[in-house]
Amino acid sequence: MPTYEYKCEKCGDRFEVFQSMTEPKLTTCEKCGGALRRLIGAGAGIIFKGKGFYCTDYNGKQNPPPEHAPKKKESESKPAATPPPAKGGDAAKAS
Repeated sequence: MPTYEYKCEKCGDRFEVFQSMTEPKLTTCEKCGGALRRLIGAGAGIIFKGKGFYCTDYNGKQNPPPEHAPKKKESESKPAATPPPAKGGDAAKAS
């Protein structure tokens, strides 16, 4: 529920009231009975919680693997090497 700020037109008293958006606005001052005007306040800032609200969350860089993850061995990360074709030898004699 928002907090609304009111100002009395007659006595100049300013006060805040915590009320629902659906409640009717106040019209008379409790101190002098004058007419009230609801002021436009800055209000509270919006608070974003969780991931995905900051530019650094989507900067395109991959996060390093967690420390508790098992590291891959060098032989697992590289594909098996194939031997180079033979030079000369039997393949050259067959043609």
